[in-house]
Amino acid sequence: MDRYNVDAVILTYKPGKKFLRLLYMLERQSIKPGKIIVINTGEGSFIGDEAFNEKHPLCEVRHIDKGEFDHGKTRNLAASLSGADFLIFMTQDAVPRNYRLVEELLKPMENEKVAVSYGRQLPDEKAGDIERYNRGFNYPPEERLKTREDIKTLGIKTIFCSDVCACYRKSFFDGQGGFTENIAFNEDMIYAYHALMKDRGIFYAAKAEVIHSHEYTALQQFKRNFDLGASQADHPEVFSRFKSEGEGKRLVKGCISYLYDNNKAYLIPGFILHCAARYAGFLLGKNYRHLKKEMILKVTSDRAYWIKHFGMKDKGML
Repeated sequence: MDRYNVDAVILTYKPGKKFLRLLYMLERQSIKPGKIIVINTGEGSFIGDEAFNEKHPLCEVRHIDKGEFDHGKTRNLAASLSGADFLIFMTQDAVPRNYRLVEELLKPMENEKVAVSYGRQLPDEKAGDIERYNRGFNYPPEERLKTREDIKTLGIKTIFCSDVCACYRKSFFDGQGGFTENIAFNEDMIYAYHALMKDRGIFYAAKAEVIHSHEYTALQQFKRNFDLGASQADHPEVFSRFKSEGEGKRLVKGCISYLYDNNKAYLIPGFILHCAARYAGFLLGKNYRHLKKEMILKVTSDRAYWIKHFGMKDKGML
């Protein structure tokens, strides 16, 4: 893949030590990015000091205001700053497991029909049993090429793709017009769907590994899934073809069995509570048009998005 050039994009908001570790690993990859484009929300919260540019010469940092952030539009802004053949989008808390991440993400691109390859997310050392199961459920060790023909058997898993760590073919990305903008969530899955409909492939690159996991509270799960449900409601042209609930049921049953078989049955009540919070948030999000604006601002994980969505003034809201 040496004949190709690749840039990395990292979206940041109050970045911490994981972000610096991510930079360290990216700067030492077997195939190094030509540049690392950092789009940071809130200039005052950026971790960089006066010597940041000297320490990280590959980085180009651009700051935006919180009200400007948009899952699709902000990534499109970053893409416009790159002239590379490929773009690797990452979040600030996804740390490469080794120095072959970029190399492994680029390997599937030898197939000209592949539009996107995305990496495997592994739990960090502090992750609990439930989070470890969830990561394994969504990110198994086997790689796979997914095409539109797989919709019949894989359902919504066919368009599953995560911009926590994903590589995009820039020529196809530009031809598609980039990501859908003005969206609360799921810009990656919507993009994957349209790529599949144009007979392109989505490749799960299981050997491209990043350490990335979260221990969300039930309330945080509720709020995140509210935005996930709302984004699905806003894009029926994609999500009306799929039933997310079926995949969710499979995860729940599998995790309960896993906990029981590993003598962790005492974790099951808490897990069920979290699942109930996820599902309630998802259902409420899918029906957000029936809610008052004030209620939405209380149950979302992204108040800034909804303030902009409703055309409200920022004062006193953020």
